[in-house]
Amino acid sequence: MRNISLIFKKVWKSAFVFASLSFLIVTVTQAQDVVEGRTLFKDKCASCHALDHDITGPALTAKVNELDEAFLIPWIKNNVALIASGNKQAIEASKFSPSEMKTFPTLTDDQIKSIIAYAKVGEPKKVAEAGAAVKDEGTSSLSIVGIIAIIILSIIVLVVLGRAVKMLERLILQKQGIAIVEEEGVSLATGVRRLFKNKKFVAFFVLCLIIVLGSFGWMGMWETGVHTGYQPVQPIKFSHELHAGINQIDCQYCHSGAFKSKNSTIPSLNVCMNCHKNVQARTEDGQISPEIQKIYNALGYDADKQTYDKAKEKPIEWVRVHNLPDFAYFNHSQHVVVGEAAIRKEKGIDPKDPVCFACHGPVNTMEEIYQYSPLTMKWCINCHKDADISGKKNDAFYANIIAAHEKIKKGEKITPAMLGGLECGKCHY
Repeated sequence: MRNISLIFKKVWKSAFVFASLSFLIVTVTQAQDVVEGRTLFKDKCASCHALDHDITGPALTAKVNELDEAFLIPWIKNNVALIASGNKQAIEASKFSPSEMKTFPTLTDDQIKSIIAYAKVGEPKKVAEAGAAVKDEGTSSLSIVGIIAIIILSIIVLVVLGRAVKMLERLILQKQGIAIVEEEGVSLATGVRRLFKNKKFVAFFVLCLIIVLGSFGWMGMWETGVHTGYQPVQPIKFSHELHAGINQIDCQYCHSGAFKSKNSTIPSLNVCMNCHKNVQARTEDGQISPEIQKIYNALGYDADKQTYDKAKEKPIEWVRVHNLPDFAYFNHSQHVVVGEAAIRKEKGIDPKDPVCFACHGPVNTMEEIYQYSPLTMKWCINCHKDADISGKKNDAFYANIIAAHEKIKKGEKITPAMLGGLECGKCHY
């Protein structure tokens, strides 16, 4: 009987360790599903949906908690087909906005479930402090709680199983008529020392520690260099919500470079003065708005005399929000002009909204600008994989490519210059 109890003890401890590790791996995998859902949401849904408020589409956190997953999956995949089938819930949902929701037939059920999981958890936007370079999004709360709970539960179960085995051994010895020597009570410190002298417990503890540290390291490495949510403090509190949203000033008015060059460019203060020479937003005591006064100070402008003093001019030191690595080349005009139609279709941008929203998000709702998209290599590549440019046959850029291919087929001479090889940006970043 004693041999049976020892076998029982070994088997149960091994089985428990295996089950704990399996559960831990599943927990971390589920946490990654939320991370994947966040990426998919930013890439596919964020141009029309926010988590906590209505924009083109309804706030998603409330909706995914309200609606069944059985409805959400076919709705997201192909809402048009679901509406056409006469589904009453789908017909009612379509009345929220006059804009037709884009279909996502390429998304798998698991990917949609990841999006739903992320929308349920949510992610409040954090404002970065001055001088901060990256928004610290931290590790998924689900993974932290899961890992800690598993470790604590494992220790409790090991202790309970150990006591249960000892109790069985005592009963067996009593039945065999063997005298039982009672153990003297030991202090907590002594008990802990004895516990850490147990090789199996130490091995299990070290294994858990490696998994925990490895999980934190793995998730930390995936977030390295991803600045989503980065929102530095600017020298002037310029409100995009007021200018682009309420006043509906077109993006091109200030960022004209985005439509004709590689860079979108920061507008000069002279552009600001086109309006603010007259619009001064004076306070109740008649003082010019402090933020507008900063513009005047930078230009050496005297609002009362309406004169400029060049000796007092000084630049506004804006803090760049969207940063790409030095080795990455991105041309704004190629995307917002040449690729506008394809990007609008892929990202589901409303016709009345600028194509800029595809990458920069709903700028017209931002009090202060922040980095909306991850701008990672994977994010860019996924867009290039999915964007449909088959309707660009008559565009000069694609027409030249097609013409060059025809020459190659005929064996005619083709040079890099014919394929845009003389463009400055090919060599000069």
